Amino acid sequence: MSEPIESKDSFDAIVIGAGQAGPALAERMSQAGWRVAVIERSRVGGTCVNTGCIPTKAMVASAHAAWVVREAARWGVRVPEQVGVDLPTVIARKERISGQSRQNVEKWLRGMDKVELIMGHARFEDAHTVSVDGRRLRADRFFINVGGRPAQPGVEGLDTVPWLSNASIMKLEELPRHLVVVGGSYIGLEFAQMFRRFGSEVTVVQRGPRLVPREDADVSEALRDILEREGLTIRTGAECVKLAPAEEGVAVQVNCQTGEPEVRGSHVLIATGRKPNTDDLGLDRAGVRVDERGNIVVDDQLRSSVRHIWALGDCNGRGAFTHTSWNDFEVTAANLFDGADRGVGDRVVTYALYTDPPLARIGLGEQEVRASGRPALIGTRPMTRVGRAIEKGETEGFIKILVDAESKAILGAMVLGVDGDEAVQSLLDVIASKRPYTDVTAGGVRIHPTVSELLPTVLQSLKPL
Repeated sequence: MSEPIESKDSFDAIVIGAGQAGPALAERMSQAGWRVAVIERSRVGGTCVNTGCIPTKAMVASAHAAWVVREAARWGVRVPEQVGVDLPTVIARKERISGQSRQNVEKWLRGMDKVELIMGHARFEDAHTVSVDGRRLRADRFFINVGGRPAQPGVEGLDTVPWLSNASIMKLEELPRHLVVVGGSYIGLEFAQMFRRFGSEVTVVQRGPRLVPREDADVSEALRDILEREGLTIRTGAECVKLAPAEEGVAVQVNCQTGEPEVRGSHVLIATGRKPNTDDLGLDRAGVRVDERGNIVVDDQLRSSVRHIWALGDCNGRGAFTHTSWNDFEVTAANLFDGADRGVGDRVVTYALYTDPPLARIGLGEQEVRASGRPALIGTRPMTRVGRAIEKGETEGFIKILVDAESKAILGAMVLGVDGDEAVQSLLDVIASKRPYTDVTAGGVRIHPTVSELLPTVLQSLKPL
């Protein structure tokens, strides 16, 4: 028979994981007078603060600075011929930025009334009880916000060589002579371009026929062209990826139809996907159902198969971004405390790939619209015809917007180009509020020179898809 749980270990709610959604939700609970425990097994802040958005974008900024110096002649600026990157200093800057964010989150949590931050690994004993390093905690409600970690599906030989993840590569003290990136999607391409700009030779190995296969073919090809012009080697169609030890590094067997069947590098980064941190929480003892990928199965309001247990963020399979995790918090808090009846089913797809220039996406892509069979219109414009891009000397990429021909609703928009991650969001509220694209073309006067000012122009040039 289990020992009775003391009153100090009984809570109105327990939040497992202090990532993007957890602390904000704990604050709302605190404001409502709830007694709350927030349990974190590693470091507060989750992926975004520790190994994701914040540290990677800090390093992307350093890589951009190195590129600007090397390319300074295009702006009429003379610099010394030899440009070097001090990787330990880059890493130290990243650590300062990430560390300050982490400290801010922890200070925020520890300052909340009636909220206890508990460092340790939570495991369910039953649907109302978790244990943390021998301490048993009970609650009326649970909110799981445990995030995810790198996955390595289908890569043979990982146990035979040293390899890097998206977290460990940001701890390197020496610049790789030749970095081989296995995985040609979002995480892989950001690091590939970054380390090429730092000065490494870089090869990207992608299993499928093109990079970022979720995107339209013209986007994939444009990204490939941008990266290859910066000196990266791209190997697509790698049917069988296998790692093996090699002299002074790692041999990556790619088995492509063209090119050498093997790439030899000094370092290899595995960037082939992520999986949720749900396998060691004892979810089965709580009766919480997960799918074949380990995601907690949730309804539109993020409740699991057990009605008093919610799942937010990467672990629920309903979005793998910091901003979708934050929206999970907004939806859950509104339903709990504001009398709302919100869900995540109508959430507009929105994200960015932070190569330079960035790729920003909202809504549907062209291939998705074509597959739907609906009558549609399309408008495009190359960045070579965008004043902002011309003046900044960064004219790679293009704009593309898709519209429903009958309802005039904007179905999706994409900007691959300078400032695209900011510009495209001016269309987001129009899509979310289900307003017609004509509200954009007949709207206010936009600032010149910007990328955003060209979005109405693109919409005025719509043609049948």
